[in-house]
Amino acid sequence: MTTLNLRNWQRSVPRQQQEHNYNHSGNGALYGDWSHAIRQDRDSTRTRSRPAGTPRSLILPHSQEAGDPYYIGDVYEQSQIRLKLSEPLDSNGRTSTPYLAHIDSLTDNGWPQLRYLADWMRVTTAPPKLNFLSKQDQKERASRVKVALLEFRGDSATRHDISTTAQLAALSSDSSVENKRLVSRLFVVEDLSCDVIETLGSNLDVDPMFFRGHISDYTWYNTRDPWIELPEIDLVSRNRSFFHVRYAHTRYFRTSKSYWLARHEAGAFNVLRRIGREGNWAPGADIPGSDVGIVRSNMSFWFQPRKAKRTDPVTGILLVDPSITEGFPLWGDYNAFAPCPSIANDLPQRLPRGSTFDNIMYWLQYMSVQDIESIARDPRILFQKPLSIVCAEWLKLLRYANTRLSQLEWEVEDPYLRTRQKDLSATLEKIHSWRRRIPIYKTIVSEALSKVIRRDQFVHATTNSLLLLEKDFEIILEDLNNFHDRAERIMSVVTAVMAIEESKKALEQNRSLARLTYLAVIFVPLSFVSSFFAMSDDITKLTKTFWIYFAVAIPVTLLSLVVVRYSDTVFDIPRRIVRRFRRKKFRYSD
Repeated sequence: MTTLNLRNWQRSVPRQQQEHNYNHSGNGALYGDWSHAIRQDRDSTRTRSRPAGTPRSLILPHSQEAGDPYYIGDVYEQSQIRLKLSEPLDSNGRTSTPYLAHIDSLTDNGWPQLRYLADWMRVTTAPPKLNFLSKQDQKERASRVKVALLEFRGDSATRHDISTTAQLAALSSDSSVENKRLVSRLFVVEDLSCDVIETLGSNLDVDPMFFRGHISDYTWYNTRDPWIELPEIDLVSRNRSFFHVRYAHTRYFRTSKSYWLARHEAGAFNVLRRIGREGNWAPGADIPGSDVGIVRSNMSFWFQPRKAKRTDPVTGILLVDPSITEGFPLWGDYNAFAPCPSIANDLPQRLPRGSTFDNIMYWLQYMSVQDIESIARDPRILFQKPLSIVCAEWLKLLRYANTRLSQLEWEVEDPYLRTRQKDLSATLEKIHSWRRRIPIYKTIVSEALSKVIRRDQFVHATTNSLLLLEKDFEIILEDLNNFHDRAERIMSVVTAVMAIEESKKALEQNRSLARLTYLAVIFVPLSFVSSFFAMSDDITKLTKTFWIYFAVAIPVTLLSLVVVRYSDTVFDIPRRIVRRFRRKKFRYSD
C-alpha cells in the first residue's frame, strides 16, 4: 500500500477502529501470546483478531492479527511459496528473473538459508504476509523503486533520482560508466523490492547474502523457523565485500492513535520492521496515552570487488530502511556532525529533518574533496557519515534508557509512588523488559565493533576510515554494560523491597490474629464458668451464689491473660532449672 493510500485509509476509518488494541510483539519471533488460540482454530483466529477496517496488506507478521506464520511451511519442509509462485520458463527455457533463478540454484546447492530471500522476492515482502496481499498489492510492492545514484568525480558529487526499474537498469549497467571518469558511484536504496534486487543483483553481480542479511528482523529463532539465519564462521565473513549494521531507532507518539498509525505505516514497508511499544510510564511526567516506540533498523553496505582494470570506478550499494513519519523523533533530533559555524561565516545548507534516507543523502552529497579522493583507497569512507547517524541513534537510546531506569529507581525510592501503585509488580515488569533488551543491544554494538569498525580486510582497501568512530562505539558498549549492571541492581532492590512489603503485610496479619487470640482468652474462661454454673436446672437457686460467678471468672480470666502474655517466660523456667542443674552436675564431676 502506498503512502497516499495509507493516508486516505487513515481519514476514512473511524478512530476507534484505528486504535483497536491488539497484542503486538516487537521482540523477535514471539508466538507464545496467541499460540493457544491458534491451536484451537488457526484460520478463524487470524480473521477474528484483525481489527475491523484495517487493510489486510498492513498486517504485520508475528502479531496476533496475523495468526500462524507457519502456513508457508517450516524449515524442515519444502517451501510452499516456491511451489505455488514459481515462474514458468519461456519457450527457450529462460526466465525473466535470472537473479531469482540463481538464488534458487544456490539454495539447492549448499546455501539453504537463501531460501528465505527467494520466498521474500516471490511474495515481494516478508513471506508470512502472503495470505494478506492481493495480486495488486504484490505488483505494487514488487515495482517499488526509490533509489538515488551518487556519482563522485573530482571534487563534487552528482545525484540522480531513480523511480522506475528501467532507469535503474540503465544506470546500473556497465555501459553507463564508460567515458565518465568517475571516482566512485553509490546506489542508495530505501526499502528493498523484488525489482530492485533483481536489477542490481543481475547487473552488478551482487552476493545474494548481502540482500538476505538486510531483510532480517529477528533476534532469536524457534526451532521451526524457515527465516533462520545462522552465523557464518569468521573465515568466510571477513572475505565478503559487504557488512550490515543494526541499530535501534526511537520515536515519540503523543497519543495512542498516533502509535497505531505508525504501526500501520510499518506494515506498508516491504522489509519487516516492527515497533516495540514502551507504554506510559511516569504519571504526571508522561502525557496520558503517549508512548515511545523502539524500532530495530538495519543499514547494509556492499562494494564491488575490483575488476582487472584498476581505473574502474568503485561501485557500491547502500541499503537504508524506510522511516516512519508518524509521531516525532524522540527529543527532537540530534545535532549536525560538525562544529557550529562562526558568526562571521554563512550558514550551511539546511539539514533535512525527516527520513534517514534524506539525512544520508545530505551528508554524502557534501563530502569534502579529501574524502572523495580517499574513496579509491578505502571505499568505507562512504559509510562514515551513515555510521555516524547510527551512532547518534544509539546515543539517543542510551539517554532514553537512563531516563527510564532513573524513573524506576524513583518509583522504588518514593513511598508515595509505591502507595499509588499498590505494589511494585508493575515496576518489576518494566525493569525486566530492560534486562532482556540491553543484552540484545550489547550484542548488536559488539558485532558492529568487531565485524565492521575493526575489520582490517575489506575488498581492496588499504586504510580503514571507520576507526575514527571506534571510540564512540566503545563508549556506547561501556554504557550498555553499565546499564545492564544497573538494571540488575534495581531488580535486586525491587525484589528486596517487595519481600519487605510482604513481610509487613504478614506481620499485620499476625497482629490481627493476636487480637482474635486475646478475645478468645477473655471469652473462653467466661464461657467455661457460665457453663459450669448452668448445670443446675433451678436458676433461682443461683441467686445466693451469683456473686461466686464473678469471683471465680474474673481471676480465671486474668490468670489466662497472664499465662498467654508471659507464656514464653513461664515455660522457659523449667528449661533454665534443667540447664542450671546440668552445669552444677558437670562442675562436681570435674
